[in-house]
Amino acid sequence: MFAALNDVRRRVGAFIGGFEAGLSSRRLKGFQPSRAHLNTLIAAAGPDITARARWLVRNNGYAANAIESWAGNVVGAGIKPSSLIKESETKTTIQKLWVDWTDEADAEGFTDFYGLQRRAAREVFIAGEVFFRFRPRRPQDGLTVPLQLQMLPSEMLPLNRNESVPGGNVIRQGIEFDAIGRRVAYHFLRRHPGDMTDFGMAGEMVRIPASEIVHVIDPVDAGQLRGVSRFAAGIVKLFLLDQYDDAELDRKKVAAMHALFITTPAPAEPLDAVEGRDENDERTIDLQPGQITMLEPGEEVQTSAPADVGQTYEPFQYRTLLQVSAALGVPYAYLSNDMLKANYSNSRLALLEFRRRIEAYQHAVIVWQLCRQVWARWMDTAAIAGALELPEYDRRRREYLACGWLPPKWDWVDPLKDARAEIEQIDAGLKSRTQALAERGYDAEQVDTEIAADKAREKSLGLTFGATPPAPEAQRPGDSEAATDAAATDTGQPA
Repeated sequence: MFAALNDVRRRVGAFIGGFEAGLSSRRLKGFQPSRAHLNTLIAAAGPDITARARWLVRNNGYAANAIESWAGNVVGAGIKPSSLIKESETKTTIQKLWVDWTDEADAEGFTDFYGLQRRAAREVFIAGEVFFRFRPRRPQDGLTVPLQLQMLPSEMLPLNRNESVPGGNVIRQGIEFDAIGRRVAYHFLRRHPGDMTDFGMAGEMVRIPASEIVHVIDPVDAGQLRGVSRFAAGIVKLFLLDQYDDAELDRKKVAAMHALFITTPAPAEPLDAVEGRDENDERTIDLQPGQITMLEPGEEVQTSAPADVGQTYEPFQYRTLLQVSAALGVPYAYLSNDMLKANYSNSRLALLEFRRRIEAYQHAVIVWQLCRQVWARWMDTAAIAGALELPEYDRRRREYLACGWLPPKWDWVDPLKDARAEIEQIDAGLKSRTQALAERGYDAEQVDTEIAADKAREKSLGLTFGATPPAPEAQRPGDSEAATDAAATDTGQPA
């Protein structure tokens, strides 16, 4: 029945016309994309896409450069919090405790919290997602706040785990949902399926409540459950380009070798030259500088002349890398480190577009999904453990959790022009100093406190920095007589 309806629809579409993209014309006859939902496509191809993306990052220089550029621009030295609590002393205490805790945040001890942000940005770029598990610690562990984060790669949550569980819940791609579609748990493997150094039981599962898991993902479709690699649209071209480069490198290597071939009408007769034998018992002749070798009548020497690639290599590489950079969402110069084709105008245009994408990603993914959840859990743990004295925390929790997140500042393309434009916007009331400082990754109150402390220290030491007060203007002609007249009037004496 459905086949008949589809046939009728195609006939009607062909008769009416309209959108050429929806017709089955000669050019589009072979274009039959899948109508399956993205969850189905990820379940079928997700593990292979992730494995190939990781292989490219390990073995392909362009892929490695792209992901380092992405992580450096998204996170940099860290997206840092700025508490919005009005009590300055309480805010200072919270900020100091947070700075102390960031060094202890990683359960593996490899990096701090901002290093975990960078690793998260890398993982989401490669695999499309990453998981963090809250690990509460005991008071005797000696942490400033008894809480740490454990990073779990996407392979730890199997895509093929789909079943119903008692109580009406369902498990879809390793995530357990309740009757109204809320995430209630994640079913992780106890060990990485590809780690042969872990001697734990293969395939053993553990159920972890959703409140203990932070799922960082960059969703692209409505209803999407699991992530897909940003390399998905560029894997084929990157891999084939890598093979082409290897073949071209081998061709150049062979072309650089000086090879001679001697042809003779009587190959069975020995050559009248200095002969030798190689490891395969083949006849060879050693050539010496300035050597003259007499050949027998009929013999001739030919040199190898491999075909050259011509003038097509550079344009082909450039166009292919442009397509890869568009697929990855990374500017061509950031992908290839090729600055020869860049000038000020097109570099600035590319940077502005790239930074808009980065800012959207910082807010929607890193801040919203990771930073806010970690901050809330950290504040709750600090208040319960007594690391922070926060009166009426239960009632004022929303007020205490209020926080702004400051991404790393952008480096200016033209510092002088951009700084002048910033100052003019502040002077004209189009932007506040708080907003300008936040865009550079600084907290306005902290900056003002530091400025006041610097000025007080300079004054106590008799130092003067910055702009000097303007010198008094030179006395204009006539000012002297006016001053004399004013003095005479005050004293009653004639001028």
